[in-house]
Amino acid sequence: MLHLPPAVAVLAALGTAVLTPPALAQNDAQQVRQELDPRISVEARQASNFVEVEGVRMHYLEAGSGDPILLLHGNPTSSYLWRNVIPFLEGRGRVIAPDLIGFGRSDKPALDYTFQTHYRFLTGFIEALDLQNVTVVAHDWGSALGLTYARLNESNVRAAAFMEAIVPPAFPMRNIADFGPFAETFRAFRDAERGQTLLIEQNVFIEQLLPGAIIRPLREAEMAAYRAPFLEPASRLPIYRWPNELPISGEPARNADTIAAIGTWLQSSDLPKLLIYFEPGALIPPETAAWMQANYRNLQIRYGGTGLHYVQEDQPVAIGRHVSDWLAELDR
Repeated sequence: MLHLPPAVAVLAALGTAVLTPPALAQNDAQQVRQELDPRISVEARQASNFVEVEGVRMHYLEAGSGDPILLLHGNPTSSYLWRNVIPFLEGRGRVIAPDLIGFGRSDKPALDYTFQTHYRFLTGFIEALDLQNVTVVAHDWGSALGLTYARLNESNVRAAAFMEAIVPPAFPMRNIADFGPFAETFRAFRDAERGQTLLIEQNVFIEQLLPGAIIRPLREAEMAAYRAPFLEPASRLPIYRWPNELPISGEPARNADTIAAIGTWLQSSDLPKLLIYFEPGALIPPETAAWMQANYRNLQIRYGGTGLHYVQEDQPVAIGRHVSDWLAELDR
């Protein structure tokens, strides 16, 4: 039995975590642990830019040159999550890490912040920057967005990497009871009144779930960076919306269909794919990673070390090196 802090266990309930990586990754795991650089920068040192999409500004970090490497975050983070991964990738291409609309330093217009609205702004962002031959590197809801883009625009995508992703088999979820002892937490998130109290008034995703799903303690300056876009309750609608977008018991049906389509595409597409998984993990524990390797087409899988859900804060060196090495292999 895995014993995690309550906020972490909410996320870990999405999959069955095991403590031993599959044999296929044992040597890789040892290498990553030996090479891990314990120094993690508080600051995002990359160039900060804005582009207009549908009349509003979207912010992004940028470094390097060449074919684009698009880093996509999820809830409740921003491009800041990728700050320590970017230095390992900027020698491989033009690294671009946007803030999804409503997150980070991007504008927060009056929108519904559904998956479909986020996807529309993401495609608008890609078009506004004229990004071609894109490599997608994605996490959390960024994975559902990025892999949907890859599925629908495969001619413009070179390859796709993902970690702690909202994809099958974790989702679509058959029933909220599959969250186990934490089913009530997600029922509360998806209840109009209780969800707004927890996610908008109390800001529990920033204050509890985010730091609780990272193994190392976040420093105060890092917490301040994650809090900064959501200081006022009125700014937290984007955070509130994402738990309500999870496809559970067939609802919302539009997202159940979207996530299922990603799974079908992962099993059939020849596009090069990379999965980085972690121990114990949350959405993709080691045994799920092994299942993905057996069932998803043209998928490489690499072990990133010890991590829960917001793995870029615990293992940026491993993530950066794995993606960089994989891209180098694709260039050969």
